[in-house]
Amino acid sequence: MTEPTAAYTRLGPHRVRASALTRGPWDPGHQHAGPPIALVCGAIEARAHEHGLTHLARLTANLLRPVPIGELTVEVMTDYAGRNAGHFSAHLIAGDKEVARFTALAQRETPLALPAGLPGHPLPAPPRAPDATPGGLFPFDDGSPGYGRLVETRVARGTIFNGPSAVWFRLRHPLVEGEPASGYQRTAVAADSGNGISGVLDYRQYSFVNADLTIHWLRRPVGEWVLLDARTCLGDQGCGLAESTLYDAQGLLGRSVQSLAVRPR
Repeated sequence: MTEPTAAYTRLGPHRVRASALTRGPWDPGHQHAGPPIALVCGAIEARAHEHGLTHLARLTANLLRPVPIGELTVEVMTDYAGRNAGHFSAHLIAGDKEVARFTALAQRETPLALPAGLPGHPLPAPPRAPDATPGGLFPFDDGSPGYGRLVETRVARGTIFNGPSAVWFRLRHPLVEGEPASGYQRTAVAADSGNGISGVLDYRQYSFVNADLTIHWLRRPVGEWVLLDARTCLGDQGCGLAESTLYDAQGLLGRSVQSLAVRPR
């Protein structure tokens, strides 16, 4: 089977067609949520830039339905844009159904000299650099086109899908054909995998799908690699939480959280 060259192909200003590289682990007809969240992230960034707001401080994705592998439409709204911050919302539509809804906060970047000796500074560094870590594979990666082939992973600590772990991610293929992915988009592609890399249940016997994802960035991401230092916590009524501390090569980047629905398969 010939592997697609990108996760998405642009069909118009607001429409794309998904390839098999977006396929997730739960259903062969459904996308992993990371690529579509990153797709919408880019559209929100573009709208925020029109107002001079170049730092995406927060992105929240509410995943209403599984995202099918097919054509998607992205709609972005400016809810409020002020001098220093703007609030934006977006809808992701497949066919005649809204499959995800988003809100975001963007900020204006202003150079600021920080005084020396601040508590907690300099910011924490990642546990290991990507070039000093071994490669890793998702257990559902069978070599066929899917999310496991869209991203390259390197394991800095722990074991993928076996409890708390720290894993580097970078894109092997473009997110959208012919368009460079921003650092925020690269983060979004990875951050939705926090529940997977830190999973404590056998994915062949249980599903632990996230119904949302919130990412907070403290600064602009740098470089190709993003590290998730993730852990999953499960309750006894079918609910759970996955939390990830995010790093790039320069150090602490932000945090992400996912709400999980845990069910036997």
